[in-house]
Amino acid sequence: MQIDVEQVARLARLGLTPEEKKLFGEQLSKILDHAATLNKLNTDKVTPLTHALPLKNVMREDTVIPFENIEDIMANAPEQEEHMFKVPRIIE
Repeated sequence: MQIDVEQVARLARLGLTPEEKKLFGEQLSKILDHAATLNKLNTDKVTPLTHALPLKNVMREDTVIPFENIEDIMANAPEQEEHMFKVPRIIE
């Protein structure tokens, strides 16, 4: 396990003390032991999921809502052009 911890630390560019290597090695060993225990479970009748919770699109419909007083909105624009916000060009 020590070699795995040192390899991960090297890849992550972490400088670990010998005490940290020992601690992380023990923790990694416990995690892998637990994963091995979970792998022993019979999951033949369990339907694979892509997500633990049912997902749905939470976005509202994009609908046009008329707004009569354009001047109120445009009052917040630092610059405007033809009733639109004018922003600096960012793409050459």
